[in-house]
Amino acid sequence: DSMARRGADVLGIDLADKALKVAQLHALEAGTQGVKYREVSVEALAAEQPGSFDVVTCMEMLEHVPEPSSVVRACAALVRPGGWVFFSTINRNLKAFMLAIVGAEYVLNMLPRGTHEYQKLIRPSELAGYCRAAGLDLRETRGLQHNPLTRRYWLNDDTSVNYMFATQRPAAVA
Repeated sequence: DSMARRGADVLGIDLADKALKVAQLHALEAGTQGVKYREVSVEALAAEQPGSFDVVTCMEMLEHVPEPSSVVRACAALVRPGGWVFFSTINRNLKAFMLAIVGAEYVLNMLPRGTHEYQKLIRPSELAGYCRAAGLDLRETRGLQHNPLTRRYWLNDDTSVNYMFATQRPAAVA
């Protein structure tokens, strides 16, 4: 809803009705205008509304789906030529396993145990391949750091645990 507070028309989607209800309640409590919610898969939405969005964000979701390449293709189909698609996910390596799974789920109890499965985590090279195959140009890769004590987040160059991609669909050639 931060994008809506800045004047954007926002559509939030999820397949879980409970998650949508929580998001709607959050927007209502915050007084956020300009946000709509739908219970629909990204693939179904892409089939309904191809090229309809200036920006698509897919944050902390790819590591939870059975076919992340399908989600990346759908995100690419949703954005208009020249538009941007942003992804965030968790790297697959020992450090990410220790911090994002063992630390966050079992030591600090920041997330329910079993939220993440190691084999579903995605290396940046794998996500870059999915993006290329979907026709997206990778413009920037950034690491996302988190301090659980201060609850602060910041971007940096360390992609070893959490990371983000900024990708762009090539503009239509005139």
